[in-house]
Amino acid sequence: MSKAPVKQLVKIIVPAGKATPSPPVGPALGARGVKAMDFCKEFNARTAHLAPSTPTPTSITISPDRTFTFTLRTPPTTYLLMKAAGITKGSGTPGSGGKPVGKVSLKHVYEIAKVKCGDEGLGVLGLERVARGVLGTAQTMGVEVVP
Repeated sequence: MSKAPVKQLVKIIVPAGKATPSPPVGPALGARGVKAMDFCKEFNARTAHLAPSTPTPTSITISPDRTFTFTLRTPPTTYLLMKAAGITKGSGTPGSGGKPVGKVSLKHVYEIAKVKCGDEGLGVLGLERVARGVLGTAQTMGVEVVP
């Protein structure tokens, strides 16, 4: 008995509108026999509406005949929090009682949660539970949430 061909799943984070056949896209797809340039053209067209260089998590499903489909997710919560707080990186020592690296309002937290609810699987949790997750991420980054 021979095994049936299996679909492969590749998960990468690519800057919106800036996909090129160089790493991380080229090696991830080239090793599986997919033309990276085809993916790059389609990805850049589908992310043209996003702000340039926004990190976009992408799940690529590769069929045995080397065709592919991909789904885009929302930017990582850490990226959205850093943008809202106006910082470039989180704290090196979060939660240690040190000075917070930035501040965001509760309104920002709920706006980020609304964005994240658009992701597959997170929408069923409800806005409040997703907002709690955003609060936890802010705490681990050393970002203070003010009312």
